[in-house]
Amino acid sequence: MTEDLRAAVRREMPGVRADLERLVRIPGIAFTGFDHSHVERSAEAVAELLRDAGIPDVRIVRKGGQPAVIGRRPAPPGAPTVLLYAHHDVQPVGDPTQWTTDPFEPVERDGRLYGRGVADDKAGVMAHIAALRAFGDALPVGVVLFIEGEEEFGSESLEDLLREHRDDLAADVIVIADSGNWDVGQPALTTGLRGIVNGFVEVRVLRQAVHSGMFGGAVPDALITLSRLIASLHDDNGDVAVEGLVRTPSAPLDYPEQRFREEVGLLDGVEFIGSGRLVERLWSRPAISILGIDAPPTAGAPNALVPVAKAKFSVRIAPGDDARRVYDAIIAHLRHHAPWGAQVTIELEQLGEPCVIDATGPAFDAARQAFTEAWDGTPPVDMGVGGSIPFIATFQELFPKAAILVTGVEDPATSAHGPNESLHLAEFERVCVAEALLLAKVARIAG
Repeated sequence: MTEDLRAAVRREMPGVRADLERLVRIPGIAFTGFDHSHVERSAEAVAELLRDAGIPDVRIVRKGGQPAVIGRRPAPPGAPTVLLYAHHDVQPVGDPTQWTTDPFEPVERDGRLYGRGVADDKAGVMAHIAALRAFGDALPVGVVLFIEGEEEFGSESLEDLLREHRDDLAADVIVIADSGNWDVGQPALTTGLRGIVNGFVEVRVLRQAVHSGMFGGAVPDALITLSRLIASLHDDNGDVAVEGLVRTPSAPLDYPEQRFREEVGLLDGVEFIGSGRLVERLWSRPAISILGIDAPPTAGAPNALVPVAKAKFSVRIAPGDDARRVYDAIIAHLRHHAPWGAQVTIELEQLGEPCVIDATGPAFDAARQAFTEAWDGTPPVDMGVGGSIPFIATFQELFPKAAILVTGVEDPATSAHGPNESLHLAEFERVCVAEALLLAKVARIAG
């Protein structure tokens, strides 16, 4: 079976890659301010791919947000059903000058395919398509495909969609193809993800800007005030200083420091922050980042004390914590540490729960066997992810009996969300083989 499926996937890969490149050329960005007609085009292209892959019931659905695609093919008698998730929207490009080539024109270099969304997550979409094409009419399980259209923008309408279409989406096994592998040549199953709390903090010290020479030295300016408040979020070692946030153990994996420095692009002489093993700092402990600051630009800034300044913060919370409780802790910390009596306003943007996956049972056994065979004898490791996929907690709530497998196509050099995002083509083929093998092995599990 393994060699037959491997050969079938290899046969389909030229067409799979061509369709992946076609998807990458559609700049489907769900963020506010972008042309959402491209997200519509992207959904239509995905729906066409599902129909061509033998899925008889394909619908484009929405619940006030961007279009998602649902495709269903009933299970053969006695066989289980597998839900296959991915998303077709992509991150904005960012600074186009940081890209070596056009972000929406895929280009191959040194065995990698470059382009925005080529890995996150249009390759996830195409891994599902590749597995379906490999089986053709002989698909041994029922499948439900749920291809979301606003994951990168926070999946605001996803929970409503899942609840509305709950009966159609019910499955024995759920495969979420939106994560990655430990390294090229080393597959992984993601078993824990951090949650997220995003918000804004604003400090106000004056009704209006005033002369910095006439009043400086007695009156605080908002930028200094905001800087001190931001600095209070970490101790001198770089660990998060907000009280009460959960810290949990992490997977027993060693992340070599030099490998990590090279993968992340850390400049010479820049030190790591925090304490504990790297995998703990990245996967199972809280992290706080400042993503942006509203303040006068340096060009043309007058000699005046700034009356108000605003920052956007992002908190990644450890598996086992609660997003609302963390937000309350952030509010308490910022209000308590506001210097010089400054007026502080905190606004919530996003809450997303962390998750822990119990990676035991027949479906996980099937996945580990499939990965081991696809990677020529290399078994997958269980790993955490520092990023967030908050809707996994919703899947866990709505489908408590389903085994949830978090897989993906990314590797440490992918640069998802960054410039020059890329996909390792040989690894992508292994991912497609692994998914086909997984469906075959899951077929043996009683529904």
